[in-house]
Amino acid sequence: MRTMLRSKIHRARVTGGNVSYEGSITIDKLLLEAADILPYEMVHILDVNNGNRFQTYAMEGEAGSGDIILNGAAARMVAKGDIVIILTYSTVTDEEAKHVQPRLVYVDANNAIREQKIGGHGWMDDLTETLKVL
Repeated sequence: MRTMLRSKIHRARVTGGNVSYEGSITIDKLLLEAADILPYEMVHILDVNNGNRFQTYAMEGEAGSGDIILNGAAARMVAKGDIVIILTYSTVTDEEAKHVQPRLVYVDANNAIREQKIGGHGWMDDLTETLKVL
């Protein structure tokens, strides 16, 4: 068995935090649907600004809002305006792993979808785009 990338929301901007909430990350419904992430599904969060990596669960935000809001203890791991990568994984057999096609969702500075891809074969284009931003 192998654990493989299933979906990614790339370089989303944190729009807020609520440390008093029970926990989770609130994500714009349109982004959840594009990345095929369900409410209460485990997600991995990678903060590009400070290097923090952690897990929580997804909650559905208002469609079209651009919301990326960290709640509970996770709110202390990021700051408003930080750039994050949101990932999900699935565990598959070795044979299934050869055919994994993750959903990749790229967003603009307002967390609106600017591009979607199926499969991870465009990594060199992704790297080029990321380096342009730096």
